Amino acid sequence: MATIAERIEKLPMTRTAWTILMIVGVGWMFDAMDQGMVSGVIASIGTDWNLSLYEKSWLINSGIIGMILGAALSGIIADRWGRRRVITVTLLIYSAGSALCGLSTEYWMLIVFRFITGFGLGGELPAASTLVTEMSPAASRGRNVVLLESFWAWGWIAASMVSFLAIPEFGWRAAFFIGALPALFAAVLRFGVPESPRYLEIKGKHSEADAVVSKMEREAGIEPSDSGPENISAKKDRGLFFRLWNKDNIRSTAVLWVIWFGINFGYYGFVLWTPDLLVNRGFSMVRSFGYIVIMCFAQLPGYFSAAYLIEKIGRKPTLIIYFAGTAVASWLFGHAGSALAILITGCLLYFFALGAWGCVYSYTPEVYPTEIRGSGTGWASAFGRVGAFIAPFIVPALYGMYDKDTGFVMVFIVLTICFAAVAVTVALFARETKGKNLADSQ
Repeated sequence: MATIAERIEKLPMTRTAWTILMIVGVGWMFDAMDQGMVSGVIASIGTDWNLSLYEKSWLINSGIIGMILGAALSGIIADRWGRRRVITVTLLIYSAGSALCGLSTEYWMLIVFRFITGFGLGGELPAASTLVTEMSPAASRGRNVVLLESFWAWGWIAASMVSFLAIPEFGWRAAFFIGALPALFAAVLRFGVPESPRYLEIKGKHSEADAVVSKMEREAGIEPSDSGPENISAKKDRGLFFRLWNKDNIRSTAVLWVIWFGINFGYYGFVLWTPDLLVNRGFSMVRSFGYIVIMCFAQLPGYFSAAYLIEKIGRKPTLIIYFAGTAVASWLFGHAGSALAILITGCLLYFFALGAWGCVYSYTPEVYPTEIRGSGTGWASAFGRVGAFIAPFIVPALYGMYDKDTGFVMVFIVLTICFAAVAVTVALFARETKGKNLADSQ
């Protein structure tokens, strides 16, 4: 006889586990499409509406502010009302917001609707990674979450194709409409995703938790062996946020917040501005989008190699490798002097940066117990988005202080320092979680 948690940890990957990963991944892919299309839309809408760099920055940051609030609130709600409910509702919000963006006729309208889109996007991602983490056995948990994050690459590839093919032909509104429809479809699919048995157990819904795990056991050819309800329940004596900073969690929370801030600042510092920066360096808009399409394909081997290494050598060394690699690639990209060099170093940058993202999403939920896992993941994501908020202002300001060539170099020097600082933080303070069972309570 075994507990719900013990039964999940011992399972191989079952049909239910793979189905959950695929369905949640489809939604993740369409979330990525939104972020990917923003980089293309900025260049196009800036031309149509004659926007300044400052106005473009607010167009980006309205969505990021929504992501900050969405991540913080959804994590708390996911711990109180369930992971599945949050995933479904936030994806519907995102879909509606994207459609409204396509209907915008004024700059302020686009700002508001980008906020709504960002709120749904920011709320969906932490809950999704938490659910996949809790549904995965110990032997494949890290790999599964990195594979979930790899759907981000397909979303960016689709977005870059839309930017390359649709925006020059049909305008930026088409990009938002294309992004809204499949996200709505993905939300419908998610009604078939079960709730996390770990969450159900700590909420006293043992029979529901047992039904989900028993189904997975039968799929694996294992006879269900339920030991009955566990004597655990979510603590209500302190707020969820403050529990992240108690003596048991303060180190993990501090490290995660540094990691999330650094990767958001560095990633959004280059990915949202790359088309504009390339255009300013003399490349046409179509050619700039074409380069981004090629670079986006480099994300895939980045994810897959990280998915392999994270279970082979562990979370901590894999994080260090990919953040250090991103720092080196960022330096090389900033100093690239030819079109070929930009393309090659850009591919390296996307390879390491997105591999690092997969590791971060995999590592984050593992350091917290089930009762605060959603809150911990959500707040780390929310704090990280502050870095994403700051970067779109700092990049054009720094770029504008110099001529276009020197400004390009200086931007990527700053981003190199950011990624290197995260690698050092992980090396000195992060804890290894490879092969360890998830805790349900403290």
